[in-house]
Formats: sequence, C-alpha cells, structure tokens
Amino acid sequence: MSDFILFDPMFRLPFLIGLLLAVGLSLIGAYLRMREEWLAALGLSHMAAAGGIAALPLGIPALAGALGFAGLAALLKGLLPKASNNHYGLMLLLGWGGALMLAANTHQGEVVGEALLRGQLYFTSKPHLIAASLLILALFSSLSWLSPRLLTERFFPDYFSANRIPAWPHRLVFGALVVVAAVLGTLAMGAMAAFAMFFVPAWVAFVLARGWRRALMLTIVLAVASYLTAFVASMLLDQPFGPTLVLCLALTATLRLFANRAARLSGAPGE
Repeated sequence: MSDFILFDPMFRLPFLIGLLLAVGLSLIGAYLRMREEWLAALGLSHMAAAGGIAALPLGIPALAGALGFAGLAALLKGLLPKASNNHYGLMLLLGWGGALMLAANTHQGEVVGEALLRGQLYFTSKPHLIAASLLILALFSSLSWLSPRLLTERFFPDYFSANRIPAWPHRLVFGALVVVAAVLGTLAMGAMAAFAMFFVPAWVAFVLARGWRRALMLTIVLAVASYLTAFVASMLLDQPFGPTLVLCLALTATLRLFANRAARLSGAPGE
C-alpha cells in the first residue's frame, strides 16, 4: 500500500513542483543570508498569504493577489534608505495579522488561509509547475551575472557608488526573484515551510562548508534531502506536508549545533 501511494501518478506533479522549489528557495536563501536579509523570506511569505486571501472577495486568482501584496511590500522596502531585518519583522507582523483578519472576515477565507499558512503541495497543478520551472530557469540563467554583483555589494558596499555604476539593476532582479520564490513557496508549501526552506539549509551550510561555491552546493543538498525525507514521511505517516517539512528542516539544523560544539571542543572558532 505504501509503495502504491508513493509512486501513484497523481503525486508525481506535486513531488516535482516541491523539488524545484526546494532548490530555488534554498539557493535564494543563501544569498539572503549572505546579505543578512534572511528575515525577508518570512515577511514576504506572510504578505503573500495575506494577498492570497484578499484576492477572494475581488474574484481574482490567489496567485495574483499574493504577487501583488508581496511585490508591493518589496517595492516599499526598496524605497527605504537602508532596509534591515527590523523592517522585515514589521512586514511579518502586518502579513500575519492581515492574513488572519482577512480570513476571519472573508467567505471561505479561513479555509484558504489555513491552506496558505500550512501548505497545499498535494493540490498543486501544472500552472504551479510552469511557474516553478520559470523561477529555476530565471535563477540559474541570471546567476553568472547576478552573483558577482551581490557579493561585491555585500563585501564592498561603496564599490558601485564610488565607480558610478548603477546598482538598481541587480537589486531589482534579485528582489523580483525573492518575491516570486516567496509567493510560490507560500502557495505550495505554506508560509512557515517556505521560510524554513529559505532559512535552514543556508544557515547550516555556511558553518559546515568552506568556500562560497561549496556552501551553495551544500545548501541545495541539504534542502533536497530534507524535502525528500519530508515528502516520503508525510505520505507514509499520513501527516500534513508543511509541518513535516518544517520539522525535518529543524532536525537538519541540529547539524549546525553539532558543528559548533565540535568547533568549541577542538578550539576552532565557531559561529
């Protein structure tokens, strides 16, 4: 019975969508951590959830509402002189409070809100697959241009202004990737699960790996391993996917704790 469920054709599409998102979200999460903007993922995910619920009374697709709310939040953040995790924390509070208030006062809002906050991977369809595929395509095709600029801006903050090179193009591209990834992750995995995929793999990899490229590769490996474990476990145990993924990623985070412990015992500097 278990084999039949795991290899049932009806689960192949959700599995592939989740796998693509695991790669995309974790990789973007590594750049967010490098930029010390990791809380952006949680703030944007909850803004996306609020937008998805707000779309109900307007009669527009949840994806459009989620993109609208998350995009507007990212745009307003971009207008600030220097955004920080404090602003993303405020974004989180607005998104969480707005999502629950909209859910309580909208027809079927509670059902949709529950799905967006907990995830609905098993109910994803071809449009989600197309969107996730386009995200991966855009991410990997732009990395060779985007990555050096993000790294330069992080470690040499005055480089672009000192050389009169516009910084807005790479900021705009990266911001768009973050928004789309947060929206797709929220719609498929749930707000908290999407944040965990942004946050945990890079957080662990940055301690275990030495070198930027190795850290990126390990980030993807940890994300995919956690996703595969959660997908199989949730089906075998008949549990909701979103919370299962969060718990698997939380268990993955123990690798970081052991690494720090080993570093302290050996006298090496830990983080």
